[in-house]
Amino acid sequence: MEGPIHKISPEKLDFKTIFDILRFDKKVGLSEESASLIVKCRKYLDNKMASQEKPIYGINTGFGALYDKTIGKGDLGKLQENLVKSHACGLGEEVPPGIVKLMLFLKARSLSFGHSGVQLSTVQRLLDFFNNDIVPVVYQLGSLGASGDLAPLAHLSLPLIGYGEVYYKGTKMNSADMLDIFGWEPLKLQSKEGLALLNGTQFMSAYGLHSLLKLFRLSELADIIGAISLDAFDGRIEPFMDRLHQIRNHKGQIQTAERFRIILEGSELINRHKEHVQDPYSFRCIPQVHGASKDSINYVATVFSSEINAVTDNPTIFPDEDIIVSGGNFHGQPLALALDNMAIAAAEWGSISERRTYQLLHGKRGLPPFLVANPGLDSGFMIPQYTAASIVSQNKQLCTPASVDSIESSQGQEDHVSMGANAATKALRVVDNLQRILAIELFNAAQALDFRKPVKSSGFIEEFISSYRKEVAFVENDKVMHDEIEKSIKFLSKVNYKLPDALLPGI
Repeated sequence: MEGPIHKISPEKLDFKTIFDILRFDKKVGLSEESASLIVKCRKYLDNKMASQEKPIYGINTGFGALYDKTIGKGDLGKLQENLVKSHACGLGEEVPPGIVKLMLFLKARSLSFGHSGVQLSTVQRLLDFFNNDIVPVVYQLGSLGASGDLAPLAHLSLPLIGYGEVYYKGTKMNSADMLDIFGWEPLKLQSKEGLALLNGTQFMSAYGLHSLLKLFRLSELADIIGAISLDAFDGRIEPFMDRLHQIRNHKGQIQTAERFRIILEGSELINRHKEHVQDPYSFRCIPQVHGASKDSINYVATVFSSEINAVTDNPTIFPDEDIIVSGGNFHGQPLALALDNMAIAAAEWGSISERRTYQLLHGKRGLPPFLVANPGLDSGFMIPQYTAASIVSQNKQLCTPASVDSIESSQGQEDHVSMGANAATKALRVVDNLQRILAIELFNAAQALDFRKPVKSSGFIEEFISSYRKEVAFVENDKVMHDEIEKSIKFLSKVNYKLPDALLPGI
């Protein structure tokens, strides 16, 4: 039995709705209001073109540097088809299917506001692809993030007109064969439609949204795993006192400190007498570092919240005002800056995580060197830290901002570009790397915590570690650590946990 259908409407779309659509594999349709807006705009454009003789960019002219070439009325549809085919120049690795599905959804969403001049059947076909898990083959390289994500969106759109390739039921096939399976005719694009499909930020937006949804969870896991490490290291709770953070008054810092206090509530370890008067920064400054990343991601979230509710193609049509304007809503600069910020915030969560892993291996505070009973004979946890350090270093390299670069294109007509697409793909690599780094920290922290027995941590942490131990056992003697790290990564992907209700909301 199919679940409820999400109806695209002009109402604001939030992250939870998108998360639920993806998580529960919901079908998507158009509300009556959105369908009416699409039809109204298309009717306006058809009437306009019937009486319009002067050039309107991209509708009866060429594109980019060819903006001054006028196209005859009989060739307006061919112009749009040629645009899609000629712009399909993507290369490199294929975009993951989940992100391509997000692109389909976000493109339909952007076209649904009634400012793009597309046919209702065009938007419906995008949703047909989404609902039937028809995933166009899209490539990661090729977008400058300026006139929209031209190359990736061209590959997304090719199957609409019977070109390109798709995945259907796990099989890669020619789009024409897929259309035959469903008994669909290729779409006949009308004036403006190819440009509406290709102009837009849906490649950058889909990557950024995918990364954000993953980061929301990793933010919580970073706090949980950091708290486990703090307790296993015999750390102090005083640096997490509320008043200390209130007098600096950064929201993320205050939230992080509160989260740690509540996660660690009832821990015998955190409350016992300490011989040391101070912890290293990687423990003592967790609220400041984790909190700063939370605040950064909150900024990124506001940017993407605006973008997924935006019209980003060009030219833009305002039927009620009888205006067609050539502007720049496709320019990815807001996203490029946010994506670079996201990568840096995620990298910092990983950087401080690796430092906590390193501290746990020193043989200090009653823990054995490299967290094994027989160091020397066993190397123990020596080399997982190397792996974490290697990944942290790669993240630093990936955090070189893409948004500060620009390369002139289209004979100078497009003389400033955002490079937001490159920012998007590398930001996801940083986020994926963060999960690996946190998995290594958990692997180490759980081992260290077991050496503290019979003294217990908090109820929340004991329950979390109990779930982890069902997947990854205590390491008695040297074994192939790759396998244990991989199991730790998978654990973080699927573990169910419920942070205490008293916590302030996170990101």
